Amino acid sequence: MTERIVLSMRSVGKTFGDGVQRVDALLDIDLEVAAGELVAITGRSGSGKSTLLNIAGALDTPTSGTISIAGENLVGLDGKELALLRRRHIGFVFQEFNLLPTLKAGENISLPLELDGVPLADAREQAEAALNEVGLDGKADRYGDELSGGERQRVAIARALIGQRNLLLADEPTGALDELTGESVLQLIRSRCDAGAAGLLVTHDPGWAAFADRVVRLRDGRIESITHRSATPPTLERLEL
Repeated sequence: MTERIVLSMRSVGKTFGDGVQRVDALLDIDLEVAAGELVAITGRSGSGKSTLLNIAGALDTPTSGTISIAGENLVGLDGKELALLRRRHIGFVFQEFNLLPTLKAGENISLPLELDGVPLADAREQAEAALNEVGLDGKADRYGDELSGGERQRVAIARALIGQRNLLLADEPTGALDELTGESVLQLIRSRCDAGAAGLLVTHDPGWAAFADRVVRLRDGRIESITHRSATPPTLERLEL
């Protein structure tokens, strides 16, 4: 069966400034991520990891090359079209959770659907189902400050993949968590990819990168190496947070 490519980056480059101020943040990046696959992006600070993730998430545009998400070429799309594509296809998980503090957990998750015109009752029902999938059954009415760090990150993951979103972008998602909780969150991201999402994980930790199918190491804006997983990813005996 042919792999369904969710994210495709071809000869992507990103330059900031010009003349003596020119900085080549990315150079000739070729990368594909298929449905069901988790790819880790590693490298030293300044290697281009965040720039790559921003371009993959349609938050920034490349200076050169092409990028497509779910078969749609992003080159030439205007701001409104890019916002619609992000809302429908891309989910973001950040180190600091980025939940809206005035909304309950279920409301944080249902908001993207509501913005897309899904009836409120349907959106809230889908949000509760998403919470169940990440092990937070019965916590739809909790505010962020009533949840642990691991629980808030699970809410963020549920929000990232609500609806038809099929590309999960995670930027150091365990940075604000203790080691055990971080492992639980990485196991959850891994399971979401196993269920069919395409995932791109930026991390500096080789232990977290071990959850990925491939590890792409950047150096000075270029792909320095690609390592394929040769064994089953880490598992936990306990996943409770």
